[in-house]
Amino acid sequence: MKALVYTAPNEVTYRDEPPPSRGADEVLLRIDAVGICGSDMHAYHGHDPRRVPPLILGHELSARVVEGPGEGRRVTVNPLITCGRCEYCAQGRDNLCARRTMIGMTRPGGFAELMTTAASSVIDIPQDISVRAAALTEPAATALHAIAIATRALVRPLPECTVLVLGGGAIGMLATLLLRSYGVRRISVGETNVLRRTALAKATHAHVYDPVREQPSCADLVLDAVGAKATRNTALSAVRPGGVVMHVGLLDWASEIDMRKLTLAEITLIGTYTYTTADLRAAVAALAAGAFGDLAWVEERPLADGAAAFRDLHEGHSAAAKIILRP
Repeated sequence: MKALVYTAPNEVTYRDEPPPSRGADEVLLRIDAVGICGSDMHAYHGHDPRRVPPLILGHELSARVVEGPGEGRRVTVNPLITCGRCEYCAQGRDNLCARRTMIGMTRPGGFAELMTTAASSVIDIPQDISVRAAALTEPAATALHAIAIATRALVRPLPECTVLVLGGGAIGMLATLLLRSYGVRRISVGETNVLRRTALAKATHAHVYDPVREQPSCADLVLDAVGAKATRNTALSAVRPGGVVMHVGLLDWASEIDMRKLTLAEITLIGTYTYTTADLRAAVAALAAGAFGDLAWVEERPLADGAAAFRDLHEGHSAAAKIILRP
C-alpha cells in the first residue's frame, strides 16, 4: 500500500509500505481522508520524543471498515485505544486512561491507504455525512471537550461572556465556530499568520487580530489553542478577575506563568487533554447538523502531495486552518 511516512525531522516520504494485518479484536480500515494535526507538525519538527521515525502519522480520519465488525460501514475512530477497565474508563473519562495507546504515535496511523485499530475505538457516523466533515471529528471533539469543561467553570452563562481565542489553527477555528453556534457573540481571535487571519475572519465573523501588533481585549474566557510561553502569558494577562483560562495547546512543554495574578484575581486555569468517546460522538452529531458551518475553509490535497502540504504548513504558506489528505 502507499503511505506517507515520517522518516526524519522535517521529512515525510510517500512510499510503499506493507499492508497492515488485522489482529484479534481489531478492524481493518480503508482511509478516505485524514487531517494534518498540529501534533503531527510537532512530530515532523522532531519535537515529540513519543513519535519515533519511521512512523506513519495521522489520527484525524474518515474511513470505511473493510474487515472486522461493521464491515462496509463508514466510520471515524477514537485515536486513543484505552483499556476499558480502569477507574477513568469506568467514569467515562477514557482520555485519562494510563494504559492508553494511540494511532499515529505508538502504532501506525492514518496517512496511508489502509490502517488497523481496535474495534472498540470505532465511532459510527451518519452514512451520508461528507468525508470532509467526518475527518474533522477529532479536532472538533477537542474543541467541544475544552468548551464544555470551561463552561462548567464560568460564573455566568457562556453566551453572556466575552471570549478570547489564541491561535487560529484548526482547534482555534473550530472552537470559534462552535462558540458562535452556542450563542457567543463577543469573540476575538489572535493569529500571527496573515493568510489565516483572512480565512478566519471570513469563516467566523469574529474580531481577528494580529497579536504581534495589537493587544487583546480582556475576556471572561481565554482559550489558548497554541500553548506557547507567549500565549500562556497573554492568556493570564488578558483574562478578567474571576475568569477562566482553558489551556489546550501543547507547543511548549513548560514556562513560568503569573501565579500572583492567578491567585489574587481568582483565575481558574484548566488543562484539557483531547476528548472522551462521548465527546467524539457529540462532535459527529454537531458536524452532521452543520454547527461548524460549511467547512469551506478546509483544504483537500492528495496523500501523494503530503510532503508539500507539510512544507507549506511549516513555512506558513497555507491559509487553511486544516489540510486534509486523500489517499
